[in-house]
Amino acid sequence: MSATSLGCGLGGGLDTGLAHAAGASQPAASAEEVTVSVRRRSEPLQKVPVATTVYTASQARRDNVHDLQGIFEFIPSANFRANSSSKDRAVFIRGIGTISTSPGVEPSVSTVIDGVVMARPGMATTDIVGLSQVEVMRGPQGTLFGKNASAGAVNISTNKPTADFHAYMEGGYFSGNEYRLTGGVSGTLLPSKLVANADFLVGGFDGNVTNIANNTMVNGYEHRGVRSKFLWTPDDETKVTLALDYMYQNDLVPTGVYSSTSQVAFPTNISTPNPSLAATLNAQGISPSRNNTQVSNNIQSRSVDHTGGAAVTVDRDLGAGYKLTSISAYRRWQNTQDQDYDGLGSTPAGVTDVRDHGQLNFWQASEELRIASPRGHFFDYVGGFYYLHDVDSEVYSRNVVTGSAASPNPGRGVSNYGIANNNYAIFAEGDLNFTKRFRAILGLRLLRDDLSYNMARNSTATASNPVLGVRPSYASTGSTSQNGYVDRIGLQYDITPDMHAYFTYSHGYKGPAYNTFFNMQSTDSQVLKPEQNNSYEIGLKSQFWHRRVTANLAAFIEDFSNFQANFLDNVNGGAVYRMINAGSVSSKGVEADVSAHVLHDLTLGGNFTYNYAVVDQFNCPAGAPASCNVNGQQLPFAPRWKFVLNADYTHALSDRYSFSVDSDYTWQSRTQFALTETPDTVQKAYGIWNMSTTLRDTKLKLQLSLVMRNAINTHYASYISYGAVGGTMDSIPRDYGRYGGFILRKDF
Repeated sequence: MSATSLGCGLGGGLDTGLAHAAGASQPAASAEEVTVSVRRRSEPLQKVPVATTVYTASQARRDNVHDLQGIFEFIPSANFRANSSSKDRAVFIRGIGTISTSPGVEPSVSTVIDGVVMARPGMATTDIVGLSQVEVMRGPQGTLFGKNASAGAVNISTNKPTADFHAYMEGGYFSGNEYRLTGGVSGTLLPSKLVANADFLVGGFDGNVTNIANNTMVNGYEHRGVRSKFLWTPDDETKVTLALDYMYQNDLVPTGVYSSTSQVAFPTNISTPNPSLAATLNAQGISPSRNNTQVSNNIQSRSVDHTGGAAVTVDRDLGAGYKLTSISAYRRWQNTQDQDYDGLGSTPAGVTDVRDHGQLNFWQASEELRIASPRGHFFDYVGGFYYLHDVDSEVYSRNVVTGSAASPNPGRGVSNYGIANNNYAIFAEGDLNFTKRFRAILGLRLLRDDLSYNMARNSTATASNPVLGVRPSYASTGSTSQNGYVDRIGLQYDITPDMHAYFTYSHGYKGPAYNTFFNMQSTDSQVLKPEQNNSYEIGLKSQFWHRRVTANLAAFIEDFSNFQANFLDNVNGGAVYRMINAGSVSSKGVEADVSAHVLHDLTLGGNFTYNYAVVDQFNCPAGAPASCNVNGQQLPFAPRWKFVLNADYTHALSDRYSFSVDSDYTWQSRTQFALTETPDTVQKAYGIWNMSTTLRDTKLKLQLSLVMRNAINTHYASYISYGAVGGTMDSIPRDYGRYGGFILRKDF
């Protein structure tokens, strides 16, 4: 059940190559049947000189995952930062990513949906309607995917309309009262002129955490979404696609569950018990541990998202093999979050109640115009122009009541802040074909950023009357403009038709940033320097035994300077994280992917990553309350080892019926979640075993899948952080414990 990686890790019964859709057992297909657009035009995955993983819709269905957090569990080189609010989630590739609550900071990993770059990761970490496939590209991809692709890019493709009529309905139900209903239809509206499709989803989950304060289940969700495309062909040379989508997402995710009552003394990082917090939790009936799935919250923490947009893509054949593409897009993202900041119903002495409420309103407009040359010439290229304008406006408030019930002392802080950004770029990348087997790779992107921010906070906090986690009133504005570049240079040699070697050097760039957030202070008005990196990668993509075996390797070294990272601060006894130029970090490692169609019905596969991602030189900010002794330490969300082993057995019972059995085992080593390298924010090594079986009826176009996740009932946290009033709090993933269910699909 693993993804197709680097070239063609077809293990796990992917529809890319195996005959799951048709319901028959067939020999494994070649890697060239898997096509990607990692270089902005369709190419065989196995021949692209970029380390890439492909994860398909059929794989997501069998794994019961619907967003990047779930998908990344099956991609060794990728990791995900969970959070109670979508605006604070982040993606990591090869141990590199950007964690920030500030809208003035862009991600290190670019996320693209149907050719449109998402300027903020929260826009793309939602459920995906009408998923076709996800392409995860490792290493700097800025030449073709933009400045915020210094660590990699995630390219998401959704279903395209077809001229032939096709419809489907799919329903799934899992333990915990999780349900998911999806469907779609595609076909011709005007013969030879207009085809269209539409996909929808409705899903929900009660949750796997109990709020004992009101005896309800939390950590669940309610999702509703729709996506539609209209493809108009006015003549033989032109295609115009109008894409529309909307997603409503209500995630009832608590701030975290208490896993310990320890408190850390900085800068020594010595962990000691917190008797006051332990007594309070005990009085509420909470037993902190890594097996805890209970909270006692007096408000419902939630993150509600409305995400949608429109895009017009024009593809024009200019003749002689030249093709022009224009993508004009508008997107909007609204987020409302409520958080029980202290995570307690009744609180330790001195604190009664801390509640947060935030509202985000973000929109972006973009235009990309590019031209692709014909293939087979000495110089094959893709080049063009890109423009992005985005505006973020946020209001965040914190209400604090200290003292006692008899003598309360209320405090409050409200911040209005936001950013406006313009990005201009020209870009090109192509191959110099010296011979049919040997070529050079050249790519360059020149860009400019215009970034401005505004901030105004009204607060009851003063030097003589502090408020937990709230700074005094403050207002500020600022702006900056900077130029930058990214490039890629490399060589590729086709040793044989089925063996391809390459070497690339890439320079990555992520633009300037402002640390604009609720607790912004005067020192945060200084612009953060652009994050830059140099990356070296050598790879080999190979197939043999009549393409029944695919074995791919990649080794890489990535060095980052002016690394933009979150670092712990302390405001009036409350934990606050703010962005800094943390210094230099590096990521070095090896990736391997093997898939073998060993028997007519059996495919085995294995993908792994060894990633040595560490802090090389940390720049300690003035007055930092946390430890700065982190040189040589592991970067957050960067396990040293991660692998996926998988097996797929597909057998035809007759011309009509077939069945398959899929199984995979994922394992990752110790993971640190905090740049402060604190001992209580570490997830120990763990492994997850999943399996499924599917029965298909090709005559009725019907299939039934039985799925079991986390069969050995492994408990783990997807994120660990310190609570506002002490202790550590874990984010509980959907597959925290064993669960199972079924999926029934009918095609028409």
